[in-house]
Amino acid sequence: MLVEQLMSREVVTCDAGGSLHAAVEQMLEATVGSVIVTRDDAPVAILTETDVLRATAVTGRPLDDIPIRRVASHPLVTTSPRTTIRNAVGTMTDNDVKKLPVVAGTDLVGIITQSDIVAHYGDFIREAHRLNAQADAWEE
Repeated sequence: MLVEQLMSREVVTCDAGGSLHAAVEQMLEATVGSVIVTRDDAPVAILTETDVLRATAVTGRPLDDIPIRRVASHPLVTTSPRTTIRNAVGTMTDNDVKKLPVVAGTDLVGIITQSDIVAHYGDFIREAHRLNAQADAWEE
C-alpha cells in the first residue's frame, strides 16, 4: 500500500512569518493537530500541538508574541506519495515524528499521520494475507 492511498490531501498551512496565535486558530478551526509552515509557498517546517505547548510553557509569553519560525519543528521530514506505508512508518520511527508531509518534488500534496495508518490497520492485514496467498500460489 502506498502513502498516496491513505494521505489527507487537505493540508493546513501557515506562513513562517506569522504568529503562533494565528496558527493555533487555524489548527482549531480545521480540527487538526499540526500545520505545515511555509516560506514563499514552499514547506519548510511543521508546527504541532506539542510545539505550541512547549513554546508557551518555556516563554510564558502570549501566543501573539511568539513567532512561528522560532518554535516550529525543522528540518521538515517528508515522504513522497509513491512511498510504501512500510517505508513511511520507518521514516516516522527513525525521526521520532507522528506526521509526515507528503511532497512531490517541491510541492506539498498531502500529509499522512500515525492516526491515518492506525485507522487502516485492517487493510494492511488483508493486504498481507492476499500477498501471502499469491506467494503460496506461485510456489505450487
